[in-house]
Amino acid sequence: MSLFKLFGKKHDSDRQHDVKLSHSAEGSTTVKDLAKSKIAPSGEYFENLDDNSRKSTGQYENKGTRFQKIQPVDDEDTDDDEVQEDKVSGLIILLTLTASISGFMFGYDTGYISSALVSIGGDLGKTLSYGEEEYITAATSLGALIASILSGVLGDYFGRRPILMLSNILFVIGAIVQCAAHSVWMMISGRLVMGFGVGIGSLLAPVFISELAPRKYRGRLVIINCFGTTGGQLVAYAIGAGLSRIKNGWRAAVGISMFPPLLQFLAFLFFLPDTPRFLVMKGRISQAHGILMKIYPDATEEQVNSSIKELQELNRALPGGNVLQRLWYGAKLLHTSGPAFRALFITCGMQALQQFTGFNSLMYFSATIFKAVGFKDSTAVSIIVAATNFIFTVVAFFIIDKVGRRRLMLASLYGMLAFLVLNSVAFHFLDITFHGSDAIVNSSDSHTWGIVIIIAMIGYVASYAVGCGNVPWQQGEMFPQAVRALGSSYATATNWTGSLVISATFLTMLQNISPTGTFALFAGLTLLSIIFILLFFPELSGMSLEESQKVLTGGFHIRESMKIAKMRKKYGNKVPLSVMEKPESGVEDMA
Repeated sequence: MSLFKLFGKKHDSDRQHDVKLSHSAEGSTTVKDLAKSKIAPSGEYFENLDDNSRKSTGQYENKGTRFQKIQPVDDEDTDDDEVQEDKVSGLIILLTLTASISGFMFGYDTGYISSALVSIGGDLGKTLSYGEEEYITAATSLGALIASILSGVLGDYFGRRPILMLSNILFVIGAIVQCAAHSVWMMISGRLVMGFGVGIGSLLAPVFISELAPRKYRGRLVIINCFGTTGGQLVAYAIGAGLSRIKNGWRAAVGISMFPPLLQFLAFLFFLPDTPRFLVMKGRISQAHGILMKIYPDATEEQVNSSIKELQELNRALPGGNVLQRLWYGAKLLHTSGPAFRALFITCGMQALQQFTGFNSLMYFSATIFKAVGFKDSTAVSIIVAATNFIFTVVAFFIIDKVGRRRLMLASLYGMLAFLVLNSVAFHFLDITFHGSDAIVNSSDSHTWGIVIIIAMIGYVASYAVGCGNVPWQQGEMFPQAVRALGSSYATATNWTGSLVISATFLTMLQNISPTGTFALFAGLTLLSIIFILLFFPELSGMSLEESQKVLTGGFHIRESMKIAKMRKKYGNKVPLSVMEKPESGVEDMA
């Protein structure tokens, strides 16, 4: 993949996806074309009122090419063959909640290890060094990295549902090994196995949800998985705090983690199906038809058949008779198709910035940090951080499809940058030195600066949760159906690579470059992340999974995507992508 293909110069792979975004005479959308589109969500129509339309209505003056609003009209051709995705059925909600148990386990793992690290050493027969704490923490990230590389292929071959069920089995095995651990290396082994389950769930749960969700609600439904993550963290911190004074209490916290994956396993085994997109991909058309009728109960037989036909046509874009051939062609498509490669570039970049801005270091080691600052009940203080994360994820749920992914990410990163700088300054005045695994506060005013650090941490977490914590997991909406799982696998592997690096080095960085230097480094990386979003992240709110690919044809189309998102917010999803071209007279009135 050459740089000019990434940054906009078109090749054949771009042209075959081209939606004629440039302003050209051939194939460009005219005002008359737009006049035929039912744009207003309220049922109002926009017409190009030429002489004929003026005569037929008898109530408007000829406005040339300007759009005028008229009342709904009866038209036998107004029926749409597409499934109307403006409702969320009970089955979609049930499937989303079930898939989000994977997110809960992701968050629970992050939360319980933070409180366990404070007391685990005595139960394992030794005082843990910072290096050993890093190994225990990083083992899950390593397992998740390995699993995320493989689970995309497995999900395409066996299905999203059975591989998510496999993750449940791995969760339970990992928890059993940890509960029985009496050495550091046995604990590391248990967390490695649990990491396999975390990696599968973190990849396939968002893919599962995005393939089911109506476009209007896709952002919010994927965030439900993030609810699971932040809720799991909060529950784990609360349980950890309650068991912190009980000998081997952390083992009970680990044992509790076995129940959610068992619930998800049984739900998938006895009640819930795979996604229609996967079933069509495997040729199981009758099953896909039945599920689509349940997901969209108001849809007609013709609309469902039309959706299945569209999915079948999309599957033909990726040749290959077996999983290895499809993997090869999928990897080739990701690296040679302009739109697919731009999607890969954006999603991997988003997952990298989510990790390298430092959030998981706080979640993994928050109790350790607050203990170093001087708070005696550091685990209880960590609950405040986890609760903040959960509350602002709820905020994101209500605003993501209204505000948009891009604006939410920028607001999130600006807030994170400010609070990371404040943290860096506060740690400078706190003056912490490290001796082995002990941190000593040298400042005479440690309480004041400790309060500042808590406030900065809470502000940082709130900023992260509202955007950076959930928008990157919308990654499935950027890839074409044929390589959605594989592309998401690349992006999720990037996330877990970052998590592995951060969890394996954070405490070492605190010792070697000081807390001030560590948080200053995260602030610098956050600034680079802002630049990345400004340059490369288009607005995809309100677009179908297939339209997202068209936006990435021939470039990133930042301004154009923002324009179409604004118009669709005002006039509904019937605004065609081709209006992103330079507007003719009158179109500007709609924007």
